[in-house]
Amino acid sequence: MAFILPELPYSKDALQPHMSAETFDYHHGKHHKAYVDKTNGMLGEKGLEGASLIEVIKAAKDKGDKGLFNNSAQIWNHSFFWQCLAPQGSTAPSGRLKDMIDGDFGGQNALLEKLATESANHFASGWGWLVLNNGKLEVTSLHDADTPVAHGMTPLLTVDVWEHAYYIDYRNERPRFLKTVLENIINWDFVAQNLDGNGASRADQKG
Repeated sequence: MAFILPELPYSKDALQPHMSAETFDYHHGKHHKAYVDKTNGMLGEKGLEGASLIEVIKAAKDKGDKGLFNNSAQIWNHSFFWQCLAPQGSTAPSGRLKDMIDGDFGGQNALLEKLATESANHFASGWGWLVLNNGKLEVTSLHDADTPVAHGMTPLLTVDVWEHAYYIDYRNERPRFLKTVLENIINWDFVAQNLDGNGASRADQKG
């Protein structure tokens, strides 16, 4: 069974003015779709029909197949990213997540500043991540299409810093894009849910 372009968990205009419907037309409807189409076009020749998306990513990583890895990892990264977003003011850190943020970073503002700085300073294309490592929250970034599921990390939250993620709405102002997204449209309920260690499965697809 071929992989599919997942539906957005909200309407294309739900995150305005912070992220426009036009951005979703291109970022989801064209870029994300292209990764799906290219991955599906490779599966037969790679002998990976029936493998799950995460299994394809790991197989491509192990074999050093950059083309398949880049495209399949980008399916997963984007599928996870869409779920990390929500309309403004709909959620806020609470419960165990809030306690961990306070304990590991000294508060939500400090976490957001660290994640924004890490992501803004990431050279060229990639992704900023909040992950769980040995029971503690950590901020990191990965290059290009690289993804936590290829490294055994436990993903909680990501933000896309490829230029196509922000150019329509923010032109070349990556720091302003990051500040706006992180302060206004993060789905903290989804982030908290991923503390169960099953975040990787929430962007997986069956083969």
